Amino acid sequence: MPRDTVPLDLRATPFDHPDAQRLIAAVQQVYVERYGGTDATHTDPAEFAAPHGLFLVGYAAGTPVAAGGWRVRDAEPADPVVRDGDAEIKRMYVVPEARGRSHARAVLAAIERSAAAPGRRRMILETGTRQPEALALYRSSGYVPIPGFGVYRDEPGSRCLAKIIA
Repeated sequence: MPRDTVPLDLRATPFDHPDAQRLIAAVQQVYVERYGGTDATHTDPAEFAAPHGLFLVGYAAGTPVAAGGWRVRDAEPADPVVRDGDAEIKRMYVVPEARGRSHARAVLAAIERSAAAPGRRRMILETGTRQPEALALYRSSGYVPIPGFGVYRDEPGSRCLAKIIA
């Protein structure tokens, strides 16, 4: 089967699994290159375990090439943008050699379905202006701008987006 037609096999994978960690390290390196440092947002592997979240690794021909996950976010006084029923997307990434094959769309769709299944109503995320490909993916998938939340809420290059999923 030609490389361009290798299907993506999405697997629920622990956030701290070696394949997940390799892809997370790769996306963190992208942040270093584009923003000058890694993402300072606190993440705990337990947040990405059912029923509080999910982390997916996508494999093409047995090789990990894509990742992304969600974690429960509910209303909290420190972050009034976040609502009860929210799920936050974290660590979406596709390795450069596997881009252009709709893998990111497949991961995103699976994340949305898996968050809606236990009753999450809205997906939220934070990305930045130095990731135009991410902004294009999310906007073309129905995400709309919302006020800033999280660690980067006051950063001028931060963009926060949301989509109703239920």
